[in-house]
Amino acid sequence: MMGESVGTTAIIPGGGLGVRMGTEINKQFLEINGKPIIAYTLERIAQCSLVDEIVVAVPADWVDFVLGDIVQQYQIAKVVRVISGGATRQESVYLGLTTLDKNDSLVLIHDAVRPCISLDLIEKVVEKASQTGAAIAAIPVRDTIKLVEGGVIRATPDRQNLWCAQTPQVFRKDIIWRAFERAVDNNVVATDDASLVEALGVAVHVVNGEFTNLKITMPEDLLLAQMLIEHNYNC
Repeated sequence: MMGESVGTTAIIPGGGLGVRMGTEINKQFLEINGKPIIAYTLERIAQCSLVDEIVVAVPADWVDFVLGDIVQQYQIAKVVRVISGGATRQESVYLGLTTLDKNDSLVLIHDAVRPCISLDLIEKVVEKASQTGAAIAAIPVRDTIKLVEGGVIRATPDRQNLWCAQTPQVFRKDIIWRAFERAVDNNVVATDDASLVEALGVAVHVVNGEFTNLKITMPEDLLLAQMLIEHNYNC
């Protein structure tokens, strides 16, 4: 029911490779101070009182590792399922959706490689979604953006209306389910979950995100995340 945050399940897609990181190991399993990145992420999501359960989707050969070396070792009791993810992030989220209980009312989706998110931001996005049906964290663009084709600038969009999408992205379950079913039926691929919901014509509300809620993609991101974690900044 709108306005309630009871029955919130988090899906954590963690199937990404470390291609841009330049590593052979999946980036979510790289360690910061001896602890896998995904462990920090799961702990933080589990600390949120508005999240009831967590479903984790990882490559098939990492399922046992996550169950034993992360969920059990760090005692993350809210993790109820660790499943084999798909070939893409979108497939992993969809597989997570298929495991949800019929009584779940909200679905929170958060990247496994965003370990430096604050509890305050998680709560704000969940609360906004409980009121509106769909909400995401996002931050306004700070740099001037150029549309470039063939190495030549074609346009300079007004950055006042440009925002960088983050996670968590939280939706009423019936909305996100319809969005993914439509994507499957029409072979639509999107880079985030909100895009699929937007395609339904559903308004997605924005909550001011955090610049420290970075997605670890490049080697310098890992260094910044380590600094934030060591200084206990949100992490």
